[in-house]
Amino acid sequence: MEKKEQDVNTNNEPEIRYRGLKAMPLIIGNEAFEKLGTIGTSNNLLIYLTTVFNMKSVTANTLINVFNGTANFATLPGAFLCDTYFGRYKTLGFASVASLLGMMVLTLTAGVTNLHPPSCENSNSGACQGPTPWQLAFLFIGFGFLVIGGGGIRPCNLAFGADQFNPNTESGKRAINSFFNWYYFTLIFAVMISITVIVYIQSNISWTWGLAIPMFLMFLSCVFFFAGTKIYVKVKASGSPLTSAVRVIVAAFKKRHLKHPEQPWLSLFNHIPPNSTNSNLSYTAQFRFVDKAAITEADDKINPDGSTANPWRLCSMQQVEEVKCLMRVISIWASFVLFYVSITQLHNYVVFQVLQADRHLGNSGFKIPAASYSVFTMITVTIWIPIYDRILVPRLRKYTGIDSGITILQRIGVGLVLSIVAMILSGLIEDKRRSLALSKPIGKEPRRGAISPLSGYWFVPQLAIMGLSEGFAVIGYIEFYYKQFPENMRSIGGSFLFLGMAMSSYLSGLLVSIIHSTTSGSSMGDWFPDDLNKGKLDYFYYLIAALGVVNFAYFLVCAKWYKYKESSVTPHAFEVDMTNTKPEKPVA
Repeated sequence: MEKKEQDVNTNNEPEIRYRGLKAMPLIIGNEAFEKLGTIGTSNNLLIYLTTVFNMKSVTANTLINVFNGTANFATLPGAFLCDTYFGRYKTLGFASVASLLGMMVLTLTAGVTNLHPPSCENSNSGACQGPTPWQLAFLFIGFGFLVIGGGGIRPCNLAFGADQFNPNTESGKRAINSFFNWYYFTLIFAVMISITVIVYIQSNISWTWGLAIPMFLMFLSCVFFFAGTKIYVKVKASGSPLTSAVRVIVAAFKKRHLKHPEQPWLSLFNHIPPNSTNSNLSYTAQFRFVDKAAITEADDKINPDGSTANPWRLCSMQQVEEVKCLMRVISIWASFVLFYVSITQLHNYVVFQVLQADRHLGNSGFKIPAASYSVFTMITVTIWIPIYDRILVPRLRKYTGIDSGITILQRIGVGLVLSIVAMILSGLIEDKRRSLALSKPIGKEPRRGAISPLSGYWFVPQLAIMGLSEGFAVIGYIEFYYKQFPENMRSIGGSFLFLGMAMSSYLSGLLVSIIHSTTSGSSMGDWFPDDLNKGKLDYFYYLIAALGVVNFAYFLVCAKWYKYKESSVTPHAFEVDMTNTKPEKPVA
């Protein structure tokens, strides 16, 4: 049982009572039921719009892309409002209710006959009747609530969970590291249930029940969240952190002609407000041009309490270092965008691959649904995370002296390498599948082509390796954003994962469009025809692997150059001597 460790009270404020172990089940339960409620529905919305709302596939696909992209980008304004005005508790409470309302609206569109167009099978003229404007308006209201809910929940729930543990104690730090692993474990487990059980109910039993069950699960998510109201640690919003960052850039630009001081760590203005929630950062020599924002001139006025009278002209060294943190994090974040392309494309195209492969379960006549093969990735993650958290990390901790076993950037680096391996293996297996389909076909897939005798189980290794890649890299990125952002910007840090996913989705679509338009008229032939036996999907996998190698090289450069926010006590990401904790001497 975790001790109720408390911070030292230096400002005559109530002492914080951390109850991480008591709060963690409620937060994890809230997260699990929220994902069970929303992910199962969002994954099957394309089928819902084409079968219930009678939309054309192109229209439905465009609408879903806009909805998913908007929901991911909504995390940035959601995080801004959270950190600036409302705090994580209020934001999560409001967003959870909004998601519940969104699920209720979607359920009504399926259950109430007048809220969706008549079925094509019941049409007397034989033509499908599309949705009316007011039916679409009601549907979009549901989407709007879900966007608001996702924009508030996604960037805040991880940081809110970590807030429940004392970051100033060894047990609290280890509990936070463990929380990141179990958070992602719960997420993957919920996705597994969603894309199997809930999707099956929606597609094969009833859309009304298939949407009502997720709505009830979202209701349980709200119940779990509000049940812990009295024991949660509720970090108050501390004003606009982005405004502070903009002030530094503006002040540095205004003073761009000033000479950089020889000993900036001694001469720069460095007032720290007594109520600051951010940790004190030591000076770093990177991005020296922003140091000029903290150079004091004769006409810079200082208030009696030591603060600057004009924050748009003079900023503190602390504020300057916080901006440097943002700039360093963004450099690492860029590697996530290209890394996630491999995950997106593998899960997209493996469905088409297994459609033209032998999907029989053993000698039985049952065929594994093509869309269910992504479960093998999730099974790998759910098995790997407990092994990593409970077995591997304690052993690595004894060797490295690091609470998390290895550094965050090392963990991300391992995941990047595994994603490259998964893409190379995917290309090799696709080449084998296509060769067998052309020489020894066992049937024909409607609208596609010959079916290869290659068993669908051949695709499990590549999916499993990608699962390990997610277990290392994605969790590593989540932990990295939380720990390396300034404390008052952790919700914004939480939004960076989803912003990266959104950028990756758009980049994936752009990459496929460029390759398709380039190869469709070439002598080699289109890489992405409906019949994969006539395409070059293996070349596409090798191309992504090559881009992954370039991305990994970029990541290594950034990781070698990167200075952890707690640089005076944290070892360098790729140093051989992991136990060296001597403070780094500032360099002018």
